This record gives sequence, structure tokens and C-alpha cells, in this order.
Amino acid sequence: MDTLPPLIDQHSHGAAHGEFGLGTFEAQLAAAAGARGPAPAGTSSFDTRTGLALRRWCPPLLGLEPYCPPVRYLARRRELGAFHAQRALLRGAGIGTFLVEAGAPASLTSAGELATAAAARAHEVVRLEPLAEQVADTSGSVESFLAYTAEALYSAAQHATAFASGAAYGEGRAPEAGEVRRAADRWLRGRRPGERLGEPALVRHLLWSAVATGLPVQLHCADPQPLVPFLRATAGLGCDLVLLPAVPHHRRAAQLAAEYAHVYADAGPFPEETLAHAPFGKLLFSSGARGLPELYVTAARLFARGLARVVGEWTAEGLCAAGDARRITELVGSGTARRVYRLAAATG
Repeated sequence: MDTLPPLIDQHSHGAAHGEFGLGTFEAQLAAAAGARGPAPAGTSSFDTRTGLALRRWCPPLLGLEPYCPPVRYLARRRELGAFHAQRALLRGAGIGTFLVEAGAPASLTSAGELATAAAARAHEVVRLEPLAEQVADTSGSVESFLAYTAEALYSAAQHATAFASGAAYGEGRAPEAGEVRRAADRWLRGRRPGERLGEPALVRHLLWSAVATGLPVQLHCADPQPLVPFLRATAGLGCDLVLLPAVPHHRRAAQLAAEYAHVYADAGPFPEETLAHAPFGKLLFSSGARGLPELYVTAARLFARGLARVVGEWTAEGLCAAGDARRITELVGSGTARRVYRLAAATG
């Protein structure tokens, strides 16, 4: 971490405000590792890669020795108080800029609050589906829903750094107006306030509308392969797309980033895998952190060490010079994100 410039974290949800008991802390740690339900008897949620990374790198930020027992770590956390513990962890994470999904629940920090706590910069990413859901909660007709959604999307484009969508597939064309109206009518007639958007034609409509703004669009997709028709159809439209897949699909996302000039990909938790499949200027870092500020620390440290390991091996093998290694590190850690999300070097 000492030689890596401050990272740009292209995707997270904010840190939690309050204190954590052992059970709540472990539940959030388990969720971050993809686990559901309690840990097996005789184990804990600290018995994961993320849990090991937490015990290695978070205790020193709170004035403890590395690898201290979880109970002691949480006691120190309570002793400092949630406010001071959060600040110490976020400021020690090695992240200089955060891209945070807008509209986080009150229990999580907003982009501005995260920036203050971390003494860093933060920018908002607007998720398309919640934007339409909020409009639907107050719309009385199909016409008003479509008009207000278009207005809300235009308004968001004036301040957001990027849009994001959870579209799981993509077609090679935007839906026709009649198709959109029929989908909106079906959804609104059977919808209760607060219900999530699941109408495929409306999701596609939002996605193509976001592309038309010219802002980058993040695609949060478990598997990026079904999005290929959309990637192909949007080439040359002036909008960059960033794939954020789920493990184990980061390698395929990197391959698609290599194939399409306007497509980029998350480097994933194991950058040694993705760097082999895409140009270095097509890969970006993200923590995906939600809730525990420790998750920003662990994601950044694991990523930095994975990146250092692969460029170190290439340098030792004579594949690249030390200057090349530094440039690769800067590109993946922050340079590509600064370019794709149009973040000025002096401010973002």
C-alpha cells in the first residue's frame, strides 16, 4: 500500500453510523463474504478471507496489534465509539475517492458523509431502478409515470457521476414506445407502493435512456454474458459501460472489456486473474462495501496486494520494467476510473 497512489473506489454503498454488537458485526461480515445464516458450530464469520484480512489490517488502525481476537477488537471499537472508529478505519483504507450509490438508507452514510469521515472525495452514482420506483410511488397514470421518470433521469444526469443498473440481460435495441407504455401499465396496475421494478421492458427503457445521457453506466450483473447484445448495440454511441459482475464471472467481464472499445470491467477480488484477459486501462477497482467501514479497508488491502503480487512477478520474470509496473498499478487503481468517470485529477 505504501507505493500505491490513493485508490478510486468505483462502487460502494456507504458505511454504517452506529455501534455493533458481536452478533450484528458477524452477520454483516458473513453477508460480505456471501454467506447466509450463522457460521457452522465451532467457527465464526471471521473464518473467511475477509475475516482474516480484517484481523490483519484493521486492528492497527484502532491502536491494537494485528491478529488480535475479535472480541478484543470489538471492545476497542466500542471504547473509541462508532464515530471515531469509523473515521480511523476509512482514513486508513488507502482510498482517495469514493463513488457511492445514491439513496442509501438512513443507517448508512451518504456520499457527503462518507467523504467527510474519510477525509476524501465522494461522488454519487444513481441506480436506475430505485429512481423509477420512487416516481411510481407518486404517479397516478402511465403518462405521468413516464413523463416524471424522464424528468427525474434528466435531473439526476445533471449532478450524478454515473448511472447504474441491475439489468441481468440486454437486447440489441431499445424497446418501442408502445412496448414501454404497455409494460408501465402492467406494472402500475398491479403494483403496491415500494414494490421493486421487475418489468423487463421498463428496465431496458431506463437503460437505453441512461445511455442517451452520455454518462457512464455501471452494469451490476451476476454473469455479464447475457448482456452481450446490449454491449454490441451500444458501440459508438458515446457512452462507456462498466461491468461489475459477481464472482466467479470477473474473468469473462474482462474478456468482454477487451472485445468492446466502450466496455470496461471491475478488476475483481483477484486482479491476477483479470489482468491476464484485458488491457490494463480497461480494469477498475471497487470495494462493493456496505455497512462495515472495515470492508473498505479489507477490499483495498487485498486488491493492492493482489495487484502488487502480479506486477511483481512480471517484473521479476523480466516481462516488464519497474516503470511499467508502476504505470499498470496506477491505471488499475485509479487512472482508468478517473478517465471513465471524468474525475479531474485535482478534485476527484
